[in-house]
Amino acid sequence: MENKVLSHKAKPRGKFPHVKKVGEWIFVSGTSSRRPDNSFDGVEVDEMGTANLDIKIQTKAVIENIREILESVGAGLHNIVDVTTFLVNMNDFGGYNEIYGQYFDYDGPTRTTVAVHQLPHPHLLIEIKATAYLGK
Repeated sequence: MENKVLSHKAKPRGKFPHVKKVGEWIFVSGTSSRRPDNSFDGVEVDEMGTANLDIKIQTKAVIENIREILESVGAGLHNIVDVTTFLVNMNDFGGYNEIYGQYFDYDGPTRTTVAVHQLPHPHLLIEIKATAYLGK
């Protein structure tokens, strides 16, 4: 069993790893668009403090973060077998689905998408957790 907290990624906001590898199975903790400096992809705040949140940019950043996490244990997006996505607002489903479809197709992972009341930061629109398999 191998746990990894990756120093080049955003530090987990609790005592858990970015990824856990158990035999041929890989479990990626819930991942957001948060950067190592605690800023976020897909978030712009104007001089008046108004936040513009972009589900497409956040979705792309989340998937790219998951790709990098998987690469740290010798896997890739093609190894993902199951995804659970948490959206703060189902009105963002269309934008999320559009970007998701640029990475995965019908032969990709199974997927569940649920709406949640909130995520660990008010600027987060999406979080994804993934399970991957390295076996044949």
